[in-house]
Parts: sequence; structure tokens; C-alpha cells
Amino acid sequence: MSHCIGLLSIAAKFSLLVFLLSAVFLCSSLSDRNPEFALTKTEESDLKEEKGKESVTEDDADAEDLEVFYPTNWWQTVHPGQAIPAGLHVRLNLQTGEKEAKLPDSTNEKSDMKDQKKRKRLDKVDIDSNSFTSQELKEALAKLKENEKTKSTMEANLEDVRKRFRPIEELKAEFEQLNMRIETDYEIMVKLINKFNSSDSTLDEKIAALYDLEYYVHQVDNAKDFLSLGGLQLMINGLNSTEAVMKEHAAFVLGAALSSNPKVQIEAIEGGALQKLLVILATEQPLTVKKKALFALSSMLRHFPYAQQQFLKLGGLQVLRNLFKEKGMEALYVRVVTLLYDLIMEKMLLEGAQNNEDQMEEKVQQYSQVKLVPAVVEQDWCAIVSNLLALPEHDTREKVLKTVSVLMTFCKDRYRGDQHLNITLSMLRSEYEELAAEEQRQGDKDGYFKELLGSINTIIQELR
Repeated sequence: MSHCIGLLSIAAKFSLLVFLLSAVFLCSSLSDRNPEFALTKTEESDLKEEKGKESVTEDDADAEDLEVFYPTNWWQTVHPGQAIPAGLHVRLNLQTGEKEAKLPDSTNEKSDMKDQKKRKRLDKVDIDSNSFTSQELKEALAKLKENEKTKSTMEANLEDVRKRFRPIEELKAEFEQLNMRIETDYEIMVKLINKFNSSDSTLDEKIAALYDLEYYVHQVDNAKDFLSLGGLQLMINGLNSTEAVMKEHAAFVLGAALSSNPKVQIEAIEGGALQKLLVILATEQPLTVKKKALFALSSMLRHFPYAQQQFLKLGGLQVLRNLFKEKGMEALYVRVVTLLYDLIMEKMLLEGAQNNEDQMEEKVQQYSQVKLVPAVVEQDWCAIVSNLLALPEHDTREKVLKTVSVLMTFCKDRYRGDQHLNITLSMLRSEYEELAAEEQRQGDKDGYFKELLGSINTIIQELR
């Protein structure tokens, strides 16, 4: 009996030993297997929301700061607190005791590469909408649209700026190449005067300088600066040049500087400009030279009674009368008549307003010494003027009719006995009656020809 008990005890121990060896063998075989044969399970997990925090990539954040799990095609450890997107394979690694997850086996390499890009740029993550709340998706979409709109607006503005403006670097480079510097009118006139006065300048260069000077001295202030620079005396001296073209342009600049500028007018007459201009008009000169000289003379005489007195004393009225005897000077006839008309009207208007407190007594006294009208009558300007009515141009006739009307008070007896004038006036009245009637038929009741017809009728009425 005791022997049987002993055998049973030995058999039990042997069985226990076999069981232990089997267990050891089983554990060893399990540990040698690939981890993918570890205990696995598929489950869906909800994405945890944590407001107020920004998502960061796994490479840039610490382990305790990770919130979103970015799945790939290989097993990765799921850290505590990480949100696992839906549809992943999840397992428990029996060796490490950690939870692991990966994408389903059907995901291809292309998806894996996209996932890697998604991890680098969270604003472009395209994960199943079940992984995010609806509010987060709305905010992400709004941000995406806003970024696209801002980018488009910035590109449009940039393109508009490029079209409207040139780069400052380009402008600087061009200005440096041109060596550009803005000059004042004074500086420009200094250069032009120096060029004109230089002995090294050619005739063409001097004429070019005079041409440019004429443009600048039209302004009153520039003309005064021109005077202070000695330019006025240079122009007066230029009237003595042996070159006709030099005389022409010097007179042109002089006339521009004298126009409506009393200070320059005084300096010019004191510098002998009046005498030199009368010499040019009295001697044989090209028409272009006399035309510019007459322009300068007119600029000197207008609104300058002292110059008008000197003009009459020097026989200027007779010099102008002789122009009507020269051949080829027809272009000056109307200019001379217009000058006479302006000078007579200038004095008449001032005398008519001499009781006005605004008029200066000294100026009225100066004009009273200008005996222009008596000289005009004495030299028979009445006939010279009226004979110009035979010219065909309407503009010339208009100016002559105005002058005849002004001279009517002093030349009435002379005109009444002028049979040629009476015939001319009758012919003009018939011509302008037809032209005025044509104007009315066209709807112009107060036209140009009607005005001329009125002037002719007035003269005819005064001569009866």
C-alpha cells in the first residue's frame, strides 16, 4: 500500500514537470514570433476635443503635449491622451504593454505619403470628418477660404502696383544716367545769355539761344530778371548786327520783354532801343526783320505816354507812313493801322475817365502832351486808312472800319469829299447785306457780317 502511494507521488511530480516544461516552451515560442502576431483587436475611438490648444506635429512637440495621432501603414505607439481617428487597426502589445495602431491594410503607399505631408502641414490635413467636430471643420474651412481670398487680393494689388509704378531702383538708375537736375527759369536764362554772348558760339547757336529766351521773358518776373542780368542791353545791341536774322530775333526777344512791363519799357527807351527800332523800319530790311521790329515798337509804345512823345519827336509816325510806299510791305499795313487805333483809343479812354479818383493825375498829364491825332491828320493818315477798305480780307476790313470810326471826328470833312471812299462804302454795304441775310437764313441773327454791316451803315450815316 505504501508502495502504491509512492508510485503515485512520483507520477504526480513527473506530470507537474512536464506541464512546466510545456509552459516554458510555449512562452519561448511566443516571444520569438513577429510582433504582428501579438494579440490584436479592431476598435473605433472617439476624437477627444480640447479647446484652446493648437495642433502641432509629432516631431516638434513633447510626448505629453501630443493630442492627435497620425496613423501610417506601420504600427505606432498610441500615447496617453492622443485621439485615434476612426477605422484604424488597434492592438495591445503583450511584450511592451502599450497600445499600438495603424491604417487598415488596404491603404496604399500613395495614401501613406499623403499622411506624411499632412503631419507636416496641419492646416491641410484631410482626415475623415468623423475625427473632428463640426465646429472645428467650419473654422478650418473659413480659415482656408479667408487665406485664399487674402492671397488673391494681395496678388491683384501687387500686379496693379507693378502696372502703375516703376521700381524705384529703375528710376534711380535712369536719373543717374541722365544726370537730371531741375533748373529754375533764372538759371536757364543765365545759360542762354552766356551762350548768346559767347564768342565761341556759332550764329546758329546764338539764334537758338534767342529763340528760347523769347519764351521765358514773356513772364513779367522773368523779364525783370532778364534786365538785371544785362540781357536787355544785349538785345538792344543786337539790333545793330550785320546779320538780318540776328536783328530779327533780337527784336523779337526785346518785344516780348517790353510787353506790359513798365520797368523794362523805361530801361529800354533809356538804352536807345526806340531809335534803333526806327532805324530798322526806315531802312531797307527784309520783311521778317521789319515785322519783328514793328512788334517791339508796339510793345514799347502801348501804355507808355513818355515813349509815345519821344516817338513823335523822332518822326516815328512819318517812318510808319513811309512803309505804305514800299513794295512788299503789305503785310505790315494792318499792323500799323491797328497800332494807331490802339494808341488813339488808349488816350481817349483815359481822358474820358480822368475824373475818376482811381486815375493818376500824372499819367493824365503825360497823355495830354501826346499830340498824336493832330499829327495823324496833318500827315493825311485819314486817306491812308480809308484806302485799306479795298482789301479783300474781312478781318482787315473790320480793323480798318474801327479806325475810320475813331478818325471820323477829325477826318469828317476829308471823308465827305472823298468820292472813292463813298463808292467803296456803298459796295461794301451791298456785299455785307447779302452775307448778313445768309447768316439770318442759317439762324444766326447777330452774326459777324451783320456787325460789319452795322459799322458801314454808321459811317455812311455820319458822312451825310
